[in-house]
This record gives sequence, structure tokens and C-alpha cells, in this order.
Amino acid sequence: MRPSRRNPLPLLAAATALLALCAPVTTAGATADTVTSGGATAGGEDRGKAHRRPCVSSPRPERGQALDVLRIAEQAKAEMDLESVILKVTVDGRELLTTALGESMTGVPARPDMHFRNGNIAISYLGTALLRLVDQGRVGLDDPVGQWVPGLPDDYGRRMTLRMLGASTTGLVDYVKVPGFSEAVYADPFRQWTAEELVALSTGPDLLYEPGSNWSYSHANFVLLGAALEKVSGQPLEDLIQQEVLGPLGLRETADSHTPDIPTPVLHAFTAERGRYEESTFWNPSWTTAPGAVETTDICDLARSAVGVGSGELLSPAGYRQLLNPGTVGLGTPTDTCPETVCIAQTEATHYGMGVLVLNDWISQHPLFFGYSASQDYLPCEHLAIAVSTTNGPNAPGGHSAHTIAQRIAAALAPDHPIPDFG
Repeated sequence: MRPSRRNPLPLLAAATALLALCAPVTTAGATADTVTSGGATAGGEDRGKAHRRPCVSSPRPERGQALDVLRIAEQAKAEMDLESVILKVTVDGRELLTTALGESMTGVPARPDMHFRNGNIAISYLGTALLRLVDQGRVGLDDPVGQWVPGLPDDYGRRMTLRMLGASTTGLVDYVKVPGFSEAVYADPFRQWTAEELVALSTGPDLLYEPGSNWSYSHANFVLLGAALEKVSGQPLEDLIQQEVLGPLGLRETADSHTPDIPTPVLHAFTAERGRYEESTFWNPSWTTAPGAVETTDICDLARSAVGVGSGELLSPAGYRQLLNPGTVGLGTPTDTCPETVCIAQTEATHYGMGVLVLNDWISQHPLFFGYSASQDYLPCEHLAIAVSTTNGPNAPGGHSAHTIAQRIAAALAPDHPIPDFG
């Protein structure tokens, strides 16, 4: 049975509410983040045509909002026992503060230009790339997955659509939660996982619900979406993302790696996830998302990404509405086979979009794995972008430390627009 088509009015309402005008942030002390070839300053909506400044720390602020942000970062680093905190905040595309605190490893200071893994930030690129192909008339959101990815079991290819993959409403079990998977990852963190292995783990068990009728997060959705995008475009996924997202946004330091290597300079990561504090920088992230979207980045690209994805600058108005609500609002109902911690309620205030999180007025993503934590957050009505990356010290409590810091920065700079937790 095919799911019924969802009423488009909640989509429009959610997007309209998010884009409502509000009072601008005061930007005293902010400096231009990019300079055009003609020498004039350019904001975040520059579409990557500007010559980006080197990714370096701002002069230490002595007053104002930049000093407030710096103090938040310094306090959080000490409070959470973080090895490093790297952040960049922009308003209207103009730098408020870029800074790096702590060390990459013993005796090596952290720097803003250091590269780190961006995890599910790349999933926001998958969503944007899909919507750009839709805008170009090359594919439809409601095309069946089997049209592009043949061979799925149990008629899944007919019952699931590309929209469901991007919005995570297929009902596929999340392979990360399959019994034994985490143990296998930690037993051999250098293992190279294949897309076929990962998808098999999620398509083996029964679906949690009829595709399109509920919401739950599954990494397998994005592994399959990556495969579909390759078929639609006729390109390797990393080339498609470069062409449709990274290149247009000017993200020169963001790239896929087919190995666990990270380009220099490297922000090293550490974790106690295996019961002892150890370096995890080069643990293999092949299980995290689709091959071709396993990326590294730096903090300046992350801040630019927050603006580019969150503002929908690469999308048509219709595409941007789908990014913010592809039909997920109103889904998320616990069932006998899907507890409320898995089938999470999708409300106007907090819901999953097309590869992004919508958290009140913010468009966000915040990856966390193998000792790396990051947060990408954009507030459209105030053109405020927050990018944070953290690594753990030996006594760090764990959790989304970068997201917590972003929440505190948002509370200081935009107190009327807090960033809530998801779910």
C-alpha cells in the first residue's frame, strides 16, 4: 500500500514561520569575511565567487559580543574538559569572531585552519544536491527508489521514494543500532565498511513501519540516497557534491576522502569510548554515511556551509520549502515496534528536514563520533551563523559538546531565538 500524499499547507506554514522577519543582531565590531574581486565586501550569500580570507584567528576582542562569545568558549572548554574548541561566528556574512583554543595534540596548538571530520554535515549536502537535481528537472522527489537503486529486497524499491530517503521516513532499521554493530566497530575501528554491508544490516530486519507513515533516523537512508544520486547524475557522488554544493558555496577545504586520512593541518581527536582515553583521529569513518560523502572540513568552511545550506541559496523557493519540511512535521508516533526514543515526534518547533535539523528558527546539523563533535547552525531571520568544532580531554563527559557551545552562543547573541535539542 502506498502512503497517502501529505497536505502541502504545513510545508508552506513551517517555511513561512521560519523566514518571518525579526530584529537584526547588532554587529558592532564585525569584519568582512570575504572580499570580491572588485574589492567590495560580500556577505555569506556570495555563492562562492569571493576570494576567501585565510582561515586564521581574529585579534583577541576586548569588548562587545565577540568577547562574550570568546568567554563562552573558554568557560565551556574548562567546564567540559575539552582538548580543543575551534569556532567561527558570522553575522550578515561578516566575521564576528574566529578562534581556536587548546591543543590538537600535546604541544601543538589548535588552529582555525585545521581539518576535522564533518560527519552528518555532509548529509545536508546530500539533501541540497537532491533538491538541486529536482530543481533542474532531472529527478522527482517521489520517484521510487527502485528506479535508481535496483535490487532492494521485499519490494522496498517500489514502496520507498527519494523523498523518504532524504527525510528519513522509510522505516528502515538504523544499522548503527543493530545488535553487534557497535561492538564490531570498536573491536576494529580501522575496518573499511562497504555500502553493501551497511545496507544489508538495515534491510535484513523488518521495517519499523510502512514507508512514509512515520519518522525515525536511519543511516541507511543516506547510504541509499548517495547511491541513487550517483545513478541520477551519472557521476561519482563526491563529484556531484563538488559540482552542486561545495563548488558553488566556495567550500575549498571540504572534500571526501576514500581513506581514513585527513589533510594537513590535522585536528587530532581523542576518545574514551573503548574504556580508555586514546587517539581516534584516523579511525575509519566509512560506516558513517554514503561513500563519496565521508568528508573533512575546516571551521571557515563550516561557517560558510551553515549560511549556504541554511539560507537555501542554492535552491529555488520551492526547493527551500522542501529542505525545511519535506512532509515530516506531524510524523513521529511510537508504536509497538518503534519506541518514542526512535520514532521521535516531529513538531513545527523541532523536526527533520531534507538532510537538516530544523530547531525552532535555526537550520542545523551536529555530528558526534570518534571523539569529534561539531555544530553548524544558521538563523535566517538574523543572518547569524555559528560553527563550532571540539575534541575531548581525558575527563570530558561526552555528548554534543560543540552543539552545547553553539546553544550558549545563540542564547547570548539571539536570546529570542534559542536552539533547542532535537526530539
